[in-house]
Order: sequence, then C-alpha cells, then structure tokens
Amino acid sequence: MVPKKVLIFPAGTEIAIEIHNALKYSKFVELYGINSIPSHAEFIFEHYIQADLPFVKSPLFLDEFNKILDKYEIDYVYPAHDDACMYLTMNSDKYHAQIVTSPFKTVDICRSKNKTYQFFSKETFIPKHYSKTDNISDFPVFIKPSIGQGSVGAKIINNKTEFLQEISGDIEYAICEYLPGEEFTVDCFTDRHGTLRACNLRKRERIKMGIAVRSRILPIDEKIKNIAEIINSKLVFNGAWFFQVKKNDNGEYRLLEISPRIPGTMATSRMLGINYPLLTLYNMWGFDVEIINNEIDIILDRAFINRYKTNVDYKCVYLDFDDTVYVRDKVNINLIAFCYQCVNKKIPIYLITKHAKDIYDSLAKYKINPDLFEKIIHIEKEDDKADYIKEKKSILIDDSFSERLNVHKKLGICVYDLDMIDSLLDWRM
Repeated sequence: MVPKKVLIFPAGTEIAIEIHNALKYSKFVELYGINSIPSHAEFIFEHYIQADLPFVKSPLFLDEFNKILDKYEIDYVYPAHDDACMYLTMNSDKYHAQIVTSPFKTVDICRSKNKTYQFFSKETFIPKHYSKTDNISDFPVFIKPSIGQGSVGAKIINNKTEFLQEISGDIEYAICEYLPGEEFTVDCFTDRHGTLRACNLRKRERIKMGIAVRSRILPIDEKIKNIAEIINSKLVFNGAWFFQVKKNDNGEYRLLEISPRIPGTMATSRMLGINYPLLTLYNMWGFDVEIINNEIDIILDRAFINRYKTNVDYKCVYLDFDDTVYVRDKVNINLIAFCYQCVNKKIPIYLITKHAKDIYDSLAKYKINPDLFEKIIHIEKEDDKADYIKEKKSILIDDSFSERLNVHKKLGICVYDLDMIDSLLDWRM
C-alpha cells in the first residue's frame, strides 16, 4: 500500500499532537501538519506547513485550503479542533481530499450540548436541564456555553441573582443540574459496519483548562457500556469518538457531552494497544479490523515539555565517555538517542576519552557497539582534547566543565553539558 498523505488541521492543538503521536510510526501514513500561527507543531512534524489561512468559518477558507491540498497532494484531512471538525464536515464534498469525520448529522448534534440533550431527552442518563426562561428554584446549577470546548465559560451558579446576571448576554448556554461527583471520559471506536468495538473508561483525576492532565484507566462499568451502546445505536459514527459523564448526588452517571473526534488524552487508552486514530483511517480505507486490548492499569500524567530550535550548525560531534555516555553506571539514554539521530543524519561521532581502562571492554560492558563512532580517540589524562578536535563545524559534549571551557576558549566551538542535550534533539516525524 502506497502511504497516504494525511494532513492534520489545525496542527497546534492537543488533539493534533495525539493524532500525530498515534500515526507517526505507521508505514501507511505520510503525515503533514498545517497551522496559521506559530505553534508546537513545527517542532514535531517533519512536513509542517505554516499558512496564512482565513478562519475555518470564513467563506474564503474553502478555496484557500483547497490550494494547499492540491499543492501537497493531500489524500485525507484529519480535523483536530471542534470547529474544524464541524465546518470541514459541513462542506466535505467540496474539499479536494477526504475528511476524516463522522456524518454531518452526528457532528452537528454533538457540537451543541443543547442539541445533544434534546436528541437523547428520553434517556435516563441525560442530566436535568433547563432553558434560560425556566423558573429555576433548585440551586446550584451548572452552566456552560452550548457550543464550546474545554472549560471555557463553565460556571457553578448558586442562586437566582447570579443566574440572571450570567445568562443576560447573547451566549447560548447549556443549563443543567449541578453534578458533584467524579468525572469520566469514555473512549470509543465504532467500526465501518457500525459496531461498537472498543469502549475504555478513564477517570479524569486532574484537569487544567478543560484538559485531563492526569487520567487513569478503569475497568469498564456495565452501566457505562450500556450508555455507549445506546449512543452508538442512535448516532452514526465513523471510527473514534468519546463521551464524558459525571456522577450526581446518588452516584448515577449523567452525560456531559459527546464528541465525534479524537480527544487529546485518548493516549491513555492508546497505551492499551488500541490506536484509535489509525483504526479510524482503516475505516476510511474499508478495512475490517481486529483489536488488541491489553487490559492493564495505566495512569497518564501530563506536564509541559520543552522542545528547542537553535542556529548551531554542526557537521561533526566529539563525545566524552566517562560520566557522559554512561552516568552512575547506567547508559545515558538521552545521549544515545542523540547519537542515533546523528546516524540518521549521517553526522559522524568521534569518541574522545581519557578512560582509564580498555575502552572497548567498557563499551562492551554497556552493550554499545564501537561502530557507532567514526573513530575512537583514546588519549592520556594530561592530553588536551582541543588538540585532537580537527573537524570543522564541530561540537563537544562533555560532563567536565574544565574540558568544555578549555575547548570553547581555544576553538570557539559550541560545547554541551549533559543537561543541554535536549536542545540538540530533533523530534520531527
């Protein structure tokens, strides 16, 4: 199978990062990412497109986006934002690539919480909800923009005065009973025949800006599975989707929202062996699938990570051995990753060391192949490393400050301690 060109749009969201991470190793996919503003995407996509596109809601967007699709010969577009999913699906027949999405009716109902509640109004899992004109007496209630994402605009309202103040504007709110219990996300996959094939429950243990930054896989509750089956029987899904529930005072599950897209924290469920973004593409390609579910305990915890771009231009690496290639008698995995990055980029590595023992025996101890290095330069303790660095446009990686300082002063090249290696790593795939 010739790899299909898949464009993730917009490429800077948490959703996009999860789709990228799920697809980047697939031999069936050549990944592209596009964004209108600078974003983290440019640090992770091998094929990254920065384009001054109109907003997706603009009437000018379609023609401009089609020009991009034609230029890069894109086969599929993977929406990575709720608005992108909505508007790309709405005009899916007009784009010069297939949109990875569910039918428009499903997307439309799911985009609005009020439409979702109305569509499923006869189901017991729908929370008690109100219109803004109802004479509400049972406070607190919970309000959230009917069309929105994350926790933007979500508030607990404690009395009638607060309620009238909050709903006085033009925003359409979903107004529901307050649910004080635990919150869960359920990751689902529906195959091309409409059968619900995967249903993974995860607890949203810590939330920032509406995103679950700590998520734990739990055994599936039959009540949750029943809700998933009902939703799947009444809406038509293509591939991955999810819904969120929260418990009320009685410990009963009540629906918060449904979304026919990839959630960013679906990575938790993916670690069970279920690659939802790739399975969704298999649906698009008409493949029947088998699913492996390892059914293990998993906790995902997120924190900010750093990615770097620098202007250092190096064609050769000189590398110390002691307390550099290994640290505390363990192989320095981060450094080894960088070494193989150099192999991929055909940048030679020279091992330059004052190691007191037989260097080949020590390399064998740590299972490091000497062929990783262009040359092994074994020098005496009193020798000056600067005298052995001959290649132009070189860098030195060495744990010793005195060695780095000496080489930097004499040769003027960039020198790196172990904590600086991250700035040399290229994560684009």
